Amino acid sequence: MIRKYKFSEFALAVFTYSCFAVYLYRPYFESFDKWQQLLPVNASLAAVGCFILSRRWVSSFAGSFFAGAIYGFGPFTLGLANFHPTAGLLAAAVPWLFYPAVFCFRKKRQWLNIPLSALPFLAIVIFFRASVHYRLFAVSAHAGLHLADLVGLAAPLVMAQRSGSTLIGFYHVPLAALLIGSSMLLAARRLGVVMVLCIALVLALCRPVLLVSPVMWLSIVVLGGSVVIGAGLQGLLLAGYSDRKWILATAVIMGVLAIATLLLATKYFQVAFGLADGYARLFVETARMYILGAMALAIVFFMARAKVRSQAFRWLIICSAIGVDIFLGARYIVDKIL
Repeated sequence: MIRKYKFSEFALAVFTYSCFAVYLYRPYFESFDKWQQLLPVNASLAAVGCFILSRRWVSSFAGSFFAGAIYGFGPFTLGLANFHPTAGLLAAAVPWLFYPAVFCFRKKRQWLNIPLSALPFLAIVIFFRASVHYRLFAVSAHAGLHLADLVGLAAPLVMAQRSGSTLIGFYHVPLAALLIGSSMLLAARRLGVVMVLCIALVLALCRPVLLVSPVMWLSIVVLGGSVVIGAGLQGLLLAGYSDRKWILATAVIMGVLAIATLLLATKYFQVAFGLADGYARLFVETARMYILGAMALAIVFFMARAKVRSQAFRWLIICSAIGVDIFLGARYIVDKIL
């Protein structure tokens, strides 16, 4: 059922998102053209839209707040600045377009949620059709995903170093909440949500359909992943003694990712004449974020094992780690693209 929230929480989220967007893009305001002025608006609208959408499944303010932040200021949405700014505006509109399906028919006429779920897909197709008519090519229909782009799932900052690459995935620490949230999604058998995300993912991996760039279908996948991260974050905040094995397994995965990125950093440092030192340093920073996430999960694990349910302390530990990751990652991506 939909979760009610105080207007003060909504106002706080909107204010924080707006301030962060201004902070990220303020150094470039003077050099922006009329279209680039949409960039901070896109990030804020995307974050607010995801924040409200996530309230359908996430009851905690912290979970919904970071779900919105991860979608609006994540690698994918910020990375759309590599294309025309209207591409980011379309991605920002996607969560708002899901509102009719999510909020309108929760008790009666639930069958209407199925056709209403197609509204974002239809809007993306119409957008690209209109773009061709007005010769506004926001994203090339041939700008798809490549095998090398998959590195962005684990190391988004490394992919941001490559000009023109498509940024996919999320930041480092939120991956822990994504793993927890995904297990919760499957356990709850949210088959409708899974089906929508699978359709969008298939379209993103295929060749252009109806002249739509495969990149834009990822906006639906990333939106769903952001909401799942919000739910997973809430799960971590509420995890008890019986959940300790899941927390420990996720902490181990974060540790493995840290070791893997450190090994990659070592490999790049060994390139002759220091030609790859830039990538190596980014892999080191990536490893630090994974270590930070593993440490936060380890603290939560020992708290769950000791049956200590101090949600305020958990909120401080987990949300601080995610906040630092988003703050540093978003700043780097925006500076690198602009």
